[in-house]
Amino acid sequence: MKIASLFSGGKDSVYSSYLAKKQGYEIVCLITILSKNKESYMFHTPSIEKTKNQAKVMNIPLIIGKTEGNKEEELKDLEKAIEKAIKQYKIEGIVTGAIKSVYQASRIQSICEKLGIKCLNPLWQINELNYLNDLVKAKFNVIIIGVFAYPLNQSWLGREINQQFIQEVAKLNEKYKIHPAGEGGEFETFVLDCPLFKKPLKIKGYKDYKEGENSYRREIEVK
Repeated sequence: MKIASLFSGGKDSVYSSYLAKKQGYEIVCLITILSKNKESYMFHTPSIEKTKNQAKVMNIPLIIGKTEGNKEEELKDLEKAIEKAIKQYKIEGIVTGAIKSVYQASRIQSICEKLGIKCLNPLWQINELNYLNDLVKAKFNVIIIGVFAYPLNQSWLGREINQQFIQEVAKLNEKYKIHPAGEGGEFETFVLDCPLFKKPLKIKGYKDYKEGENSYRREIEVK
Protein backbone atom coordinates (compact mmCIF):
# COMPACT_ATOMS: atom_id res chain seq x y z
CA MET A 1 0.00 0.00 0.00
CA LYS A 2 1.23 3.47 -0.90
CA ILE A 3 1.15 5.86 2.03
CA ALA A 4 2.25 9.36 3.00
CA SER A 5 3.91 10.30 6.27
CA LEU A 6 2.67 13.30 8.25
CA PHE A 7 6.18 14.54 8.78
CA SER A 8 7.51 17.06 11.31
CA GLY A 9 11.13 15.93 11.33
CA GLY A 10 10.84 14.96 14.99
CA LYS A 11 11.34 11.51 16.46
CA ASP A 12 7.68 10.46 16.44
CA SER A 13 6.95 11.12 12.78
CA VAL A 14 10.27 9.67 11.62
CA TYR A 15 10.10 6.57 13.81
CA SER A 16 6.47 5.87 12.82
CA SER A 17 7.57 6.08 9.18
CA TYR A 18 10.38 3.65 9.96
CA LEU A 19 7.93 1.20 11.55
CA ALA A 20 5.47 1.53 8.66
CA LYS A 21 8.21 0.72 6.17
CA LYS A 22 9.24 -2.31 8.25
CA GLN A 23 5.61 -3.45 8.12
CA GLY A 24 5.73 -3.40 4.32
CA TYR A 25 4.09 -0.06 3.50
CA GLU A 26 5.54 2.03 0.69
CA ILE A 27 6.15 5.63 1.76
CA VAL A 28 5.78 7.60 -1.47
CA CYS A 29 5.74 11.12 -0.03
CA LEU A 30 6.09 13.16 3.14
CA ILE A 31 3.66 15.90 4.21
CA THR A 32 4.88 18.85 6.28
CA ILE A 33 2.65 21.69 7.44
CA LEU A 34 4.30 25.05 8.14
CA SER A 35 2.30 26.84 10.82
CA LYS A 36 2.61 30.56 11.49
CA ASN A 37 1.31 29.88 15.00
CA LYS A 38 4.16 28.58 17.18
CA GLU A 39 1.58 27.27 19.65
CA SER A 40 -0.36 25.25 17.08
CA TYR A 41 -2.56 22.51 18.55
CA MET A 42 -1.72 20.21 15.64
CA PHE A 43 1.71 20.95 14.26
CA HIS A 44 5.34 20.90 15.40
CA THR A 45 7.08 24.23 14.66
CA PRO A 46 10.77 24.39 15.80
CA SER A 47 13.12 24.09 12.78
CA ILE A 48 10.17 22.76 10.78
CA GLU A 49 11.54 23.92 7.41
CA LYS A 50 14.50 21.56 7.84
CA THR A 51 12.21 18.69 6.86
CA LYS A 52 13.36 19.64 3.35
CA ASN A 53 16.85 18.44 4.27
CA GLN A 54 15.50 15.25 5.79
CA ALA A 55 13.35 14.51 2.75
CA LYS A 56 16.41 14.92 0.55
CA VAL A 57 18.51 12.36 2.47
CA MET A 58 15.49 10.02 2.55
CA ASN A 59 15.05 10.47 -1.21
CA ILE A 60 11.29 10.88 -0.75
CA PRO A 61 9.22 13.75 -2.25
CA LEU A 62 7.97 16.35 0.22
CA ILE A 63 4.61 18.14 0.07
CA ILE A 64 4.63 21.39 2.04
CA GLY A 65 1.37 22.93 3.21
CA LYS A 66 0.97 26.23 4.99
CA THR A 67 -1.45 27.33 7.68
CA GLU A 68 -2.13 30.33 9.89
CA GLY A 69 -2.33 27.79 12.71
CA ASN A 70 -5.74 28.77 14.06
CA LYS A 71 -7.36 26.00 16.11
CA GLU A 72 -9.63 23.73 14.03
CA GLU A 73 -9.19 25.90 10.90
CA GLU A 74 -5.67 24.49 10.47
CA LEU A 75 -7.26 21.08 9.85
CA LYS A 76 -8.61 22.34 6.53
CA ASP A 77 -5.05 23.12 5.42
CA LEU A 78 -3.95 19.63 6.45
CA GLU A 79 -6.82 18.14 4.49
CA LYS A 80 -5.77 20.08 1.38
CA ALA A 81 -2.21 18.74 1.67
CA ILE A 82 -3.46 15.17 2.04
CA GLU A 83 -5.77 15.63 -0.95
CA LYS A 84 -2.73 16.75 -2.95
CA ALA A 85 -0.88 13.58 -1.93
CA ILE A 86 -3.84 11.45 -3.01
CA LYS A 87 -4.01 13.15 -6.38
CA GLN A 88 -0.26 13.40 -7.04
CA TYR A 89 1.06 10.18 -5.51
CA LYS A 90 -2.07 7.96 -5.37
CA ILE A 91 -1.70 7.33 -1.64
CA GLU A 92 -4.14 5.00 0.09
CA GLY A 93 -3.24 5.94 3.63
CA ILE A 94 -1.15 8.09 5.93
CA VAL A 95 1.06 7.30 8.92
CA THR A 96 1.19 9.56 11.97
CA GLY A 97 3.40 9.78 15.03
CA ALA A 98 0.50 10.12 17.47
CA ILE A 99 1.20 8.53 20.86
CA LYS A 100 -1.45 9.76 23.31
CA SER A 101 -2.98 12.95 21.89
CA VAL A 102 -6.65 12.09 21.32
CA TYR A 103 -7.16 15.62 19.98
CA GLN A 104 -4.66 15.12 17.15
CA ALA A 105 -5.38 11.46 16.44
CA SER A 106 -9.17 11.86 16.29
CA ARG A 107 -9.01 14.81 13.92
CA ILE A 108 -6.56 13.14 11.55
CA GLN A 109 -8.72 10.00 11.63
CA SER A 110 -11.77 12.09 10.68
CA ILE A 111 -9.93 13.59 7.71
CA CYS A 112 -8.84 10.14 6.54
CA GLU A 113 -12.39 8.77 6.82
CA LYS A 114 -13.70 11.73 4.83
CA LEU A 115 -11.10 11.17 2.09
CA GLY A 116 -11.49 7.39 2.10
CA ILE A 117 -7.94 6.48 3.09
CA LYS A 118 -6.39 4.49 5.94
CA CYS A 119 -4.86 6.11 9.03
CA LEU A 120 -1.92 4.29 10.63
CA ASN A 121 -0.78 5.11 14.18
CA PRO A 122 2.01 2.62 14.98
CA LEU A 123 3.06 4.46 18.16
CA TRP A 124 -0.42 4.76 19.66
CA GLN A 125 -0.41 4.07 23.42
CA ILE A 126 3.18 2.77 23.30
CA ASN A 127 5.10 2.62 26.57
CA GLU A 128 7.12 5.83 26.48
CA LEU A 129 10.33 4.60 28.08
CA ASN A 130 10.36 1.42 25.99
CA TYR A 131 9.87 3.62 22.94
CA LEU A 132 12.85 5.83 23.79
CA ASN A 133 15.01 2.75 24.30
CA ASP A 134 13.84 1.38 20.95
CA LEU A 135 14.90 4.65 19.30
CA VAL A 136 18.40 4.25 20.68
CA LYS A 137 18.59 0.57 19.70
CA ALA A 138 17.47 1.42 16.15
CA LYS A 139 20.35 3.91 15.87
CA PHE A 140 18.23 7.06 15.71
CA ASN A 141 20.28 10.20 16.35
CA VAL A 142 17.70 12.54 17.89
CA ILE A 143 18.32 15.93 19.47
CA ILE A 144 16.17 18.28 21.53
CA ILE A 145 15.29 21.53 19.73
CA GLY A 146 12.59 22.91 22.01
CA VAL A 147 11.68 22.80 25.71
CA PHE A 148 8.42 24.14 27.09
CA ALA A 149 7.93 22.96 30.67
CA TYR A 150 9.45 23.29 34.15
CA PRO A 151 12.10 22.23 35.12
CA LEU A 152 13.50 21.99 31.57
CA ASN A 153 15.70 24.90 30.51
CA GLN A 154 18.01 26.09 27.74
CA SER A 155 20.73 23.63 28.73
CA TRP A 156 18.55 20.81 27.37
CA LEU A 157 18.64 22.20 23.83
CA GLY A 158 20.89 20.14 21.59
CA ARG A 159 20.93 17.15 23.93
CA GLU A 160 20.85 13.75 22.29
CA ILE A 161 18.32 11.12 23.27
CA ASN A 162 20.56 8.43 24.77
CA GLN A 163 20.57 6.25 27.87
CA GLN A 164 21.50 9.14 30.16
CA PHE A 165 18.66 11.24 28.74
CA ILE A 166 16.20 8.38 29.24
CA GLN A 167 17.24 7.96 32.86
CA GLU A 168 16.82 11.69 33.53
CA VAL A 169 13.39 12.03 31.91
CA ALA A 170 12.21 8.94 33.82
CA LYS A 171 13.07 10.76 37.05
CA LEU A 172 11.39 13.96 35.82
CA ASN A 173 8.29 11.94 35.05
CA GLU A 174 8.18 10.61 38.60
CA LYS A 175 8.75 14.01 40.20
CA TYR A 176 7.07 16.49 37.83
CA LYS A 177 4.89 14.27 35.59
CA ILE A 178 6.93 15.30 32.53
CA HIS A 179 5.91 12.97 29.70
CA PRO A 180 9.08 10.93 28.95
CA ALA A 181 8.52 11.24 25.19
CA GLY A 182 7.42 14.89 25.32
CA GLU A 183 3.90 14.00 24.19
CA GLY A 184 2.46 16.73 26.38
CA GLY A 185 4.45 19.34 24.47
CA GLU A 186 7.20 19.41 27.11
CA PHE A 187 9.92 19.13 24.46
CA GLU A 188 10.38 18.88 20.68
CA THR A 189 12.98 16.95 18.72
CA PHE A 190 14.78 16.71 15.40
CA VAL A 191 16.21 13.56 13.78
CA LEU A 192 19.73 13.92 12.41
CA ASP A 193 20.17 10.29 11.39
CA CYS A 194 18.28 7.01 11.27
CA PRO A 195 18.01 3.90 9.08
CA LEU A 196 15.73 5.77 6.64
CA PHE A 197 18.45 8.32 5.83
CA LYS A 198 20.96 7.74 3.03
CA LYS A 199 23.46 9.82 5.02
CA PRO A 200 23.39 11.68 8.35
CA LEU A 201 22.64 15.37 8.62
CA LYS A 202 25.11 17.59 10.43
CA ILE A 203 24.43 20.82 12.29
CA LYS A 204 26.34 23.74 10.83
CA GLY A 205 24.83 26.43 13.04
CA TYR A 206 21.95 27.32 15.34
CA LYS A 207 20.26 30.13 17.21
CA ASP A 208 18.33 29.82 20.47
CA TYR A 209 15.24 31.83 21.33
CA LYS A 210 13.69 32.37 24.75
CA GLU A 211 9.92 32.58 24.46
CA GLY A 212 8.92 32.58 28.09
CA GLU A 213 9.69 31.02 31.45
CA ASN A 214 10.99 27.48 30.82
CA SER A 215 10.30 27.97 27.11
CA TYR A 216 13.18 27.85 24.64
CA ARG A 217 13.49 26.79 21.03
CA ARG A 218 16.49 26.18 18.81
CA GLU A 219 16.44 26.94 15.10
CA ILE A 220 19.15 24.85 13.43
CA GLU A 221 20.97 24.94 10.13
CA VAL A 222 21.89 21.52 8.73
CA LYS A 223 23.89 20.15 5.85
